[in-house]
Amino acid sequence: MRELLNTLYVQTQGTYLRLQGETVVAEVERVEKLKMPLHHLGAVVAFGNVMTSPHLLARCADDGRAFVWMTEYGRFRARMEGPRSGNVLLRRAQHRAVDDPNATLALARGSVAGKVQNARLYLLRAARDASEEAAAALRIAAARLERCLYDASLAGDLDRLRGAEGEAAAVYFDMIPNLLRVPDPEFKWNGRNRRPPLDPVNALLSFLYALLTNDCVSAVEAAGLDPQIGFLHALRPGRPSLALDLMEEFRPLMADRVAFALINRRQVQPTDFSRREGGAVELSERARKDVLAAYQRRKQDELAHPLLAEPMPLGLAPLLQARILARAIRGDTPAYTPFVPR
Repeated sequence: MRELLNTLYVQTQGTYLRLQGETVVAEVERVEKLKMPLHHLGAVVAFGNVMTSPHLLARCADDGRAFVWMTEYGRFRARMEGPRSGNVLLRRAQHRAVDDPNATLALARGSVAGKVQNARLYLLRAARDASEEAAAALRIAAARLERCLYDASLAGDLDRLRGAEGEAAAVYFDMIPNLLRVPDPEFKWNGRNRRPPLDPVNALLSFLYALLTNDCVSAVEAAGLDPQIGFLHALRPGRPSLALDLMEEFRPLMADRVAFALINRRQVQPTDFSRREGGAVELSERARKDVLAAYQRRKQDELAHPLLAEPMPLGLAPLLQARILARAIRGDTPAYTPFVPR
């Protein structure tokens, strides 16, 4: 298993990144602000007006280190990777699987099972610390998710599977008011919205989902898979469908838990959000720094993988799952086993 490397997130506007020997140097107005050894980095994510030397970009490409550009407020723009090293035979198997309805259904079912199981476990965990009324609602929702999981296991085609997944998502999102323990009306939950997010909670979730998507793209690329060829998510130009498939099981673990903890601990406040013309709500620069730090800390948490004897950092789980997914696509295992911590 590879080392859990850091991701360098750069969001200070006007930053210039350059390579000095084997060290990445960040400068703002020609004043050195940060130095980091290149071998400690697994990826670089730049937000907004961040400039980069051609030498650093070339070195990242040569090393297979991802360089990702986002808007200032966390919307994906572009991604640079070096030459693909994926096994062409694995990618051929991936293309054959997506053309086989039975193989597609089996692989998509694994993604849905992981998502629903982790959402259910998260609700049950939250119920232990909730008020009596909220705990009762969370346990009822967890029971409904168990039913959705059963329905997904019986789904005979992709449409029925997506229907079970959609019902599970609706049950889960309906419970968000019971996961938030702050009285601020600005953090009131009115349902999921995106592109753009229209309230602070959705803005926070969207930002974290963008970070998680990038990690999952890196994971499937590292496993030699094509991130655009997915099974649960429909194929669309420019859409990393396989990375989104992989991401589903990690949403409750790596994004939702971080978002709701930040709100409940008041590490983000209503004043950390701004509303743009048209209604889009965005995080402030200060709040983004806190969110990025919390996300990185969460990736360091050790959890027990169902297939491993020892705990592992959560940040490595997408890489391991991408390899397990590759084995399932090749037919080396009878089914895809999602990541559900013990």
